[in-house]
Amino acid sequence: MITGELKSKIDRVWDAFWSGGISNPLEVIEQITYLMFIKRLDQIHTRKENKANRTKTEIENPIFSPDQQDLRWSRFSQYDAKTMHDLVSNGVFPFLRRLGGGDSTYAEHMRDARFTIPTPGLLAKVVDMLDKVDVAAGDTKGDLYEYMLGKIATAGQNGQFRTPRHIIRLMVEMTAPGPRDARRYSIPSRTPTSTTACSTASTSTPRCCASAA
Repeated sequence: MITGELKSKIDRVWDAFWSGGISNPLEVIEQITYLMFIKRLDQIHTRKENKANRTKTEIENPIFSPDQQDLRWSRFSQYDAKTMHDLVSNGVFPFLRRLGGGDSTYAEHMRDARFTIPTPGLLAKVVDMLDKVDVAAGDTKGDLYEYMLGKIATAGQNGQFRTPRHIIRLMVEMTAPGPRDARRYSIPSRTPTSTTACSTASTSTPRCCASAA
């Protein structure tokens, strides 16, 4: 079970997706998984590079070829938001679908990998947040996914199914409320009506309810 700083980081990533227009929790987990996998591939390749440098040999089974260096997390995360979004959409995800060969088990499971983060700003924000998340130690990844799956189980409670910001903005633009509209939506005074004025002090059945029956 994750607690403390890592939990707070994942909560912020989750909220960024919701505010950015991705409100389906399964899609949030899907996109976080792809991005974390991309980051992990870069870390593995870096470890291979370091080993090759120490031993003065060629990189053994490199993940990225010399002309694919821009597809690495450590490289594209340094670009501006629009360039990063175009590169991840048109370069990184096609690379993921081809990685491992066309007939491999990996390719079978990754053939439908899709990038659905809609805006450069959201991608830049999420990449920056995930860049600070270290899931390499121990069973952190397992705890992390257990926590995110728990978010799906409790969705609908504590306001998780709130209206995304882009929907709120659309509603405001469509209704275009102004200062004079405040009176139309003001809360009416609590003037007693035939229903609320029912007296139950002396009878078991309110007079107004009895007459209505």
